[in-house]
Amino acid sequence: MSGGPPPTIAEIYAKPPVNQVIQISGWVRTRRTTRAISFVELQDGSTLKSLQIVMSHQQIPRERIECELHTGAAITVQGLLRATPDRPQPFEIEAQAFSLHGAVDPETYPLQKKAHSLEFLREITHLRPRTRTFQAIFRIRSGVSFAIHQYLQSQGFVYVHTPILTPSDCEGAGQLFQVTTLPLAAVPKHPDGRVAYEKDFFGQPAYLTVSGQLEGELLAMGLTRIYTFGPTFRAEPSHTPRHLAEFWMIEPEMAFYDLTLTMDLAEDFLRYLIRYALEHFPEELTFLTERYEPRLIDELQTASSQPFMRLSYTEAIEILKKSGRAFQFPTEWGSDLQAEHERYLVEEYASGRPIIVYNYPQAIKAFYMRQNEDGKTVASFDVLFPRIGEVIGGSQREERYDRLLRRMEELGMPLLPYQAYLDTRRYGTAPHSGFGLGLERLLLFLTGMTNVRDVIPFFRAAGQMG
Repeated sequence: MSGGPPPTIAEIYAKPPVNQVIQISGWVRTRRTTRAISFVELQDGSTLKSLQIVMSHQQIPRERIECELHTGAAITVQGLLRATPDRPQPFEIEAQAFSLHGAVDPETYPLQKKAHSLEFLREITHLRPRTRTFQAIFRIRSGVSFAIHQYLQSQGFVYVHTPILTPSDCEGAGQLFQVTTLPLAAVPKHPDGRVAYEKDFFGQPAYLTVSGQLEGELLAMGLTRIYTFGPTFRAEPSHTPRHLAEFWMIEPEMAFYDLTLTMDLAEDFLRYLIRYALEHFPEELTFLTERYEPRLIDELQTASSQPFMRLSYTEAIEILKKSGRAFQFPTEWGSDLQAEHERYLVEEYASGRPIIVYNYPQAIKAFYMRQNEDGKTVASFDVLFPRIGEVIGGSQREERYDRLLRRMEELGMPLLPYQAYLDTRRYGTAPHSGFGLGLERLLLFLTGMTNVRDVIPFFRAAGQMG
């Protein structure tokens, strides 16, 4: 394969070298054989389009084609690219020769020329990228990940890397994966039964991070605007389609931002990402709309073109109470909004427009959120999307040392792991805010999927390692 790699199918469609002999590599999607000719549909994942290969049995023996070219086989084909204006496809390759790289046993290969359920494909995650559904999803994931960097860099943000190993629980919820080198079969303990963490690798308890926020705040106190983008981990024993144990988060932190500025940024950011997907992935979105979610493109266009509705938490509770709906979970002031509440607000009350709900009760939010002067609520917000519910959670952070310390003490939090965090409130404190955007939640909205396991290449969830 000297002289450079063969072109991709996407490159051939972008600039067809008609009437030239070319070489193309990919996987057999289907093969149809007649008496004199075999038609092979070749795909390579660079586009949802496939390339038809025409193999004359006078040129290539039929016996070899039928023996080697089964669905899933990896091949390289050499032949003449010929225009076919009278056919459904714009061109095809008249094969002169092909080489087989990886054969397939048609009796055991699980992907065939038929529609497979998403549930079945989750059982063979290593083969999902061979399907058009997951080629579409993972290209959108790639493009949106690039657009996230593009937007934040254009707004003057500095991309930072925060630790994956951490001594603290950002959310205070205790849903942490603990990391240790201590022998689990004989954990060393003190006479009073306490684990001897001084013998562990770090000399103290360590965990996989649930968020880069706390370290991000420290960096924002010198760099002004920063963002993290990486994996986070949560040991929540949930089996719902909305939860993963390992997922990707985008977390901007901004010095000198109040709650309103942060909500404005979050809305502009989301609308940019949706417009980017609409502009750069029309083929994929059309396919997913036709195959899975008929409202997909309409919902994306609505979210990208109309301002988000904004409601205080108190207003949202009143709307739910007056709705006449019999919700499963309570709608009293002080109760957290559940998925059923979020979907009602967005899909019915707002007729599909995204909603930002702000100023939640302090009792149901994290310790670091800035306390409002009413003594009951904190300067927090969630962005709610149709079908999905919450995609962003954020807040103005509590920058006042005495109030933050008092809140941590009220919750019985250990102060030692948070000394650096408290120090930033003692040395040159400043108003600052931030939010977290769950990449997989956003991708559910962008692709029309209903299960987060279908928008990440390899999922990790309670009881599952796909």
